[in-house]
Amino acid sequence: MAKDYQFTDITASGPGMVVAAFDNQVAYCSASGAHITARICAAVRDLLEAGEGGALLDRVRGWTGAPLADALPLRLAGGLHALHLKAAAPALTAIYDGREGIDDAAIVAAAIHAHEAELLPWLDGPPQTNEAGRSSNFIAAMLWLADKGLPPRFECLEIGSSAGINLMLDRYHYDLGGVQVGPEPGAMRFTPEWQGDPPPDHRIEIASTRGCDVAPVDLTDPDQALRLKAYIWPEHTVRFERMAAAIAEAAKRKPDLVEMNAADFVEAELAKPQAAGTTRMLMHSIVWQYVPADQQARVTAAMEAAGARATAERPLAWVALEANRVLHIHEMVVRYWPVGERGEVVTRAHPHGAWIGWGGSERTI
Repeated sequence: MAKDYQFTDITASGPGMVVAAFDNQVAYCSASGAHITARICAAVRDLLEAGEGGALLDRVRGWTGAPLADALPLRLAGGLHALHLKAAAPALTAIYDGREGIDDAAIVAAAIHAHEAELLPWLDGPPQTNEAGRSSNFIAAMLWLADKGLPPRFECLEIGSSAGINLMLDRYHYDLGGVQVGPEPGAMRFTPEWQGDPPPDHRIEIASTRGCDVAPVDLTDPDQALRLKAYIWPEHTVRFERMAAAIAEAAKRKPDLVEMNAADFVEAELAKPQAAGTTRMLMHSIVWQYVPADQQARVTAAMEAAGARATAERPLAWVALEANRVLHIHEMVVRYWPVGERGEVVTRAHPHGAWIGWGGSERTI
């Protein structure tokens, strides 16, 4: 199914890049244990290469942006998964049940042609893979920052929050290499497979969490919750259990989430007064590739300007858990001020929190 993987520039566009993006996604999903999603993406790739027609495949084939940065394969995979979750395309069940020896491309083609009008809007925006398991990395970053001498009281700001599941990270319990953090028993419990030395053991406090998204999701709305579930890789059943727990928790108290783009949000939040003895921490996971270049530049400029004003009593940190498509893993890069010149890879991690590798090297965000 998967072709020999070759490095693909995530920002590349033009002839041949759509199929290359699907190849990359097949390899990435396979490396992450998401074999069903890999089959779906491979089936679409085969249809594209075979010249299968129709409005949806023609739109995918003629994609004018950067298909990998735009997560084009996962947009369509999410739409197809939604059809399966609603039992709207029964033939897809054979793929999602993991049945072998079937014609994946023919099954996917039939689903696309039968539900083209419903699938087309899934191409209009990037996927929202709101995964609570990534919170473990953010907690690990706080332990690391506390060990560097920053105040262990954190004001957390998140961009690309989707439904705000990670904004509820103070309600979860974590066992990180034996280091226990968070309430008992916690709305969710995370015990990722820990690789390397345990993180430093510090008492940390999360003073506040606040996030933004250009299209925030209300977990208490069943239709919006279904869309999030469609972006969950179906073989990762624990993630559906986590989603149910997050929905229940949001019903008790919604996360502090506003509709706003990343640059406007960061600039506005950094302009607010910061309490002494509190570390202000910007965090994001699997988001940066979706932030337009001009907004990336504004966020970076705002963080560096605020970093130049940071003091030991009012420090600033930037925690970015993003994809490394060369290694097919995610890296958490942490930068902080008043030091701030470079970022350090503090963890390497499974995209949905199954394992975390402690320790890394210097790298710029």
